[in-house]
Amino acid sequence: MRLNTGDRVRHFKGKNYEIIDFAIHSETDEKMVVYKALYEPYKTFVRPYDMFMGEVDREKYPDVEQKYRFERV
Repeated sequence: MRLNTGDRVRHFKGKNYEIIDFAIHSETDEKMVVYKALYEPYKTFVRPYDMFMGEVDREKYPDVEQKYRFERV
């Protein structure tokens, strides 16, 4: 799955977010995702790209239907 700036995604716990941008960590060169909650108080977050795109931990969350941590809506 390829995501782009402006895409709306759903976290596996059910809340929706919008991808604001992609960034590079200044010290490690790690790719990051900048995203904003689509619910109050509309906070902006940053998460490593690999974690953002990762699969849901099935051992920790066995009943979750989504395959990936975030999926496009």
